[in-house]
Amino acid sequence: MTLSVWRYAHLALALFSFIFLALASVTGVILAVDAVRERASPYRADNIENISLTETLTVLRKAYPEITEISVDHNQHIVLQGVDANGDDVEAYINPRTGALSGKPEKKSDFIQWITALHRSLFLHEAGRFFIGLNAFLLMLISVSGIALIIQRQEGIRRFFSRIVKDDFAQYYHVVTGRLALIPIFIIALSGTYLSLVRFNLLPQPKINHEVETVASDSPSEKNIADFAVFSNTMLSEVRKIEFPFSDDPDEYYVLKLKDREMVIDQFTGNVLSNVQYPFTALLETLSLDLHTGRTSIVWAIVLAIASLNILFFIYSGFSMTVRRIATRITNKHKPHESEFILLVGSENGSTLRFANAIHQQLLANKRTSFLAELNNYAVFPKAKHLVVFTSTHGLGHAPSNANKLVSLLSKNTQTQSVYTSVVGFGSHAYPDFCGYARTVDEVLARQPWAEPLVTLHTVDDKSPLQFTQWVKAWNEKTGLSLTTAPALYNGVPEGLRKMHVLEKTMVASNDETFLLTLKPDRKTVFTSGDLLAIYPDNNGKERLYSISKSKGNIQLAVKLHPSGSGSRYLYDLNPGAVISARIVHNKGFHFPQPAPAVALIANGTGIAPFLGMVEQNKKKTEVHLYCGFRRRTELIQRYEGFADEYMQKQHLKTFNIAFSQEENHCYVMDLIKRDAKFFVNLLAVGGVVMICGSLAMLQDVEATLDQICIKRFGAGIATYKSSGQVVADCY
Repeated sequence: MTLSVWRYAHLALALFSFIFLALASVTGVILAVDAVRERASPYRADNIENISLTETLTVLRKAYPEITEISVDHNQHIVLQGVDANGDDVEAYINPRTGALSGKPEKKSDFIQWITALHRSLFLHEAGRFFIGLNAFLLMLISVSGIALIIQRQEGIRRFFSRIVKDDFAQYYHVVTGRLALIPIFIIALSGTYLSLVRFNLLPQPKINHEVETVASDSPSEKNIADFAVFSNTMLSEVRKIEFPFSDDPDEYYVLKLKDREMVIDQFTGNVLSNVQYPFTALLETLSLDLHTGRTSIVWAIVLAIASLNILFFIYSGFSMTVRRIATRITNKHKPHESEFILLVGSENGSTLRFANAIHQQLLANKRTSFLAELNNYAVFPKAKHLVVFTSTHGLGHAPSNANKLVSLLSKNTQTQSVYTSVVGFGSHAYPDFCGYARTVDEVLARQPWAEPLVTLHTVDDKSPLQFTQWVKAWNEKTGLSLTTAPALYNGVPEGLRKMHVLEKTMVASNDETFLLTLKPDRKTVFTSGDLLAIYPDNNGKERLYSISKSKGNIQLAVKLHPSGSGSRYLYDLNPGAVISARIVHNKGFHFPQPAPAVALIANGTGIAPFLGMVEQNKKKTEVHLYCGFRRRTELIQRYEGFADEYMQKQHLKTFNIAFSQEENHCYVMDLIKRDAKFFVNLLAVGGVVMICGSLAMLQDVEATLDQICIKRFGAGIATYKSSGQVVADCY
């Protein structure tokens, strides 16, 4: 079954049922929270798995001369019904060890009863129960199709939890949370469906029939209940209910209802007169109720609440992706058989279509006959002069779902005239098969006798408008067109932007181009030192990333002002009080290690920025050694030294080591590492961590130095420590 079939089935089911699912999810969260509250009840009896029925009954018979029944519910409430020594009726929670009353059973609040009725039947009685049951079944199908989509996206079940490259917010978290939540959601749906089938008598109904043969007792007086073997061998945790005989009539018995069976017990001898196992359907009904409500486990009730919230998020993110696909739907003014330019798109989520549509609209504006379609709509185009393929890659070098028929269509549909061809591939270098399908298409087109390559295969990483405009320029030169080469036209709107207020900025000095910038997000934002701040200075979709130092809850950046650097110039031109839009990029691979016996922080230039925040945040006083390399001493370096002195007094920092390449000690940071080779050997040996931030040139030199030290001491380089996470870097 193709990916598109699964996707359309997934979407159709969601569209049909989303209102009912939203109501069921909201009420499900409330009921799950109520289940947690009930499990934390003060009337709950503890350790009932260690209390025998004999122990409890012996205590209760002394305190209550007449007992009708004792029940144990799913919350481990022991409820007694009977008459006390004063002749008063009793229905109360009891302590199974002492027999003392602990409280009266209370009905659920009107609000919870109202929510329960809404969850079960929408206040529509049997018709409502039918709709809820049907939607539980649809949710089960949605879960199955969602799991199938993830398996196909990840290229197999073994890669189910492999890394997912982050695209837009809705798509990324729809998949990420789906991998975690679809199994509990499937359980909710399956158990709800089963309970609905039971409700409408569509499954065999269990019937318990006891066949008891009355035997006259030679000794009509009742034996001591403590001598009943069945009660001694039964723990209170196994009991659901025990019904007491009403009189001394031999035809009256104890009826003991356990979780998996029901027994009739002679009140005089304690003999088991009938022992009937519950049918499998009855046990399955109880299990379904437990799984659907979370009534027997606080942990599972919390999982159900989170899963129900996830259903609401799936509704939002799923429709968000659908709206985005619709917004980029294809519209054509010209028919394919009359068009000179044929633009074919292979896109899994619609982002590639945005680039193709921008070219399509410009061709139409230039009075050219252009036709835009999906790759699976390839056919014979009798008037085509140019065929341009824009395609992403799905999974490990495979075709997107709307492009998987292209290769077979090419063999069946041969153009009758020569056509200039160009292929533009979209992908991410985070995947090993970068633009793999675009390369396949380029190779297949090159073998067609009618195809004349016009521009060599061009690849675009991470939807970069700047990289795309490089192809536009090359294509313009070959075609004589003048399509726009401004990246802003092809720019998508970055998601997750936050307003950032400028609090402070230092000025660059005559002998140093570095400045510090302090920003405060306009609302609560989760970040830590080592994360990245993405800014968009040229409004062209190309982001610039800067390492974050978290200082007193604010974002602090150390930036080198480059004469031709648009990012650094943009930041330096900001003044206190200014507001910019930026976003946080979480960089989990470069956070301060917790726990670690010791940490060495190595930086040069502006790479010191995240380490300042890490030192400040070192509340546990882990042993930290900071190694930094600069060209010369400046006012900013003196500020760093003052910071180091302050935090060495607070025991957040053990040592601060500086190398100046152009004055004073005339050395580089790797020279300090060589000097302290013994320290680094011991650090790695005890499981310490080395973190490196700064220029790539410095990284190469530092890693080479550490490699030599490790080979000399351990006989092997730092590769092992890098793979284990003991040596980590974030360099540029």
